[in-house]
Amino acid sequence: MNIFLGRQPIFDINGNVVAYEILFRNSNNNFYIEQDGNNATIDVIVNTFYSLGVKNVTGGKRAFINFTKELIQRELATVLPPDILTVEILENIEPTEEVVLACKSLKSKGYTIALDDFVFQDKYIKLIELADIIKIDFTLTKGTDRKKVIDRINNHNIKYLAEKVETLEEYEEAKRYGYTYFQGYFFSKPKILKGRDIPKNEIVILKIMEHLKQENIDYEYLTNLIMKDVSTSYKLIKYINSSYFSIKNKVKSIKQAVAFLGRDELKKWLYIVMLGNINKGELNELTNTSLVRAKFCENILIYCEESTNKVSDGYIMGLVSLMDCMLHVPMSEITKELGLTDEVTKALNGEENYLNNILKIVIAYEREDWSKVVKYSKVQGLKFESIAEAYIDAVIWSNNV
Repeated sequence: MNIFLGRQPIFDINGNVVAYEILFRNSNNNFYIEQDGNNATIDVIVNTFYSLGVKNVTGGKRAFINFTKELIQRELATVLPPDILTVEILENIEPTEEVVLACKSLKSKGYTIALDDFVFQDKYIKLIELADIIKIDFTLTKGTDRKKVIDRINNHNIKYLAEKVETLEEYEEAKRYGYTYFQGYFFSKPKILKGRDIPKNEIVILKIMEHLKQENIDYEYLTNLIMKDVSTSYKLIKYINSSYFSIKNKVKSIKQAVAFLGRDELKKWLYIVMLGNINKGELNELTNTSLVRAKFCENILIYCEESTNKVSDGYIMGLVSLMDCMLHVPMSEITKELGLTDEVTKALNGEENYLNNILKIVIAYEREDWSKVVKYSKVQGLKFESIAEAYIDAVIWSNNV
C-alpha cells in the first residue's frame, strides 16, 4: 500500500534547515486535496512517525504538524516526542477556554506551540501568551504590516516565521523586520516523500475501537485483538522500543506493550494508528501469511514446552518475518528500528540460533519442502505430526481473524 507525504524545509537566518513542515498528500501530485482535517493530520502523524519513520522524514530535525481543534483538545500530540514535534494551531481554530487549557497542558509537557497563518485579533491574546513561534503568511500580510504585527505583540520570547516567502526581496525584508525562521517557494517547494504501509484488518480495527468505548477495558481481550492485526502490532512494537522511551529491557510482546502504555496513552495511540491510512488498502496475502507464521511459530514453541518469553519471541518473529517484502526495506533496517531482542533480531537476519531454526521449519512447511521440515524438526526433537497440527491450528486461527 503506497503512502505519501509533503515536506517543506524551514530555514534559520543563516540558511540552515532547522525543521520541516510535514504536509498531507495522498498521491504524487504536489498539492493539498481538500478533506477532513482530523484524518489529514492523523495520516501525517502515522506516515511520519510509524510508517516512513521520523528519522527518514526529518533527519532528526523538528516536524511542524497542523493540529485541528479536536486533536488539540484530546491532547493527541502527547503520543509523539516533544523534543521533535511542533504543534501548529490552525488559523481557523477559535481560542475557546478548552483550546487554551489544552495548549497550556501541552506547553507544560514540553511541546512547542506555533500559531499558523497568524493575523492579529484581540481574541488570540491568550494563545499568543503560550506561543513559541508565530507564522506570518507573506501572501496575506503585506508591506509594513509584516513588521507591525511583531511590534504590536511585543514579546521577545516569541520567534517569528515568515511563511510563503516567494522572492529575494521578501526574504531580505523579513530579515530586516526581525524574523527568525523562513519558509516558502523562494527556498524550496514541498518535496513528495513516498513509502509503503501495511494494510489493516478493518474488522479487527472496528472491534478495537468499539471496545475502547467501554468503561472497563479488558486488557487481555484488547491484547488478543491487537495481535490479530499485523499493521497495528508492528507499529506498537516499533513505537514502544523506539528512542521515545528509555526502556532498559526491550518489550518483547504485545501484552507487555499494552501494559507499559497504560489506559490513557494506549487509547490515544490506538486512535491515531487505527485511523491513519484507513480504507486505503485491503488485507493481502502477505499480511495473512504473516499472521499464520506468527501463530505457527508460537504453536511450535508451545509444543517444545518453551517458556512464555520464548513463545512471545516466536510470535513476534513470525509477525515481522515478511515485513521486508511488505515495506520494500531490508530486514536489517526493520529489526534495527523495532529494537527486538538479540535472539529474534539474529533469527530474522538469517543468523543460526534456536529461533532461526523454528523459522526455517515454518518456511520449509509453507514451501512443502518436507525433507527440510523433517531435518529442522529433528533439531528440536519434534514429530512431523506435531508440526502439522501447529500449522493447521495457525491457519484456522488466521481464517477466524
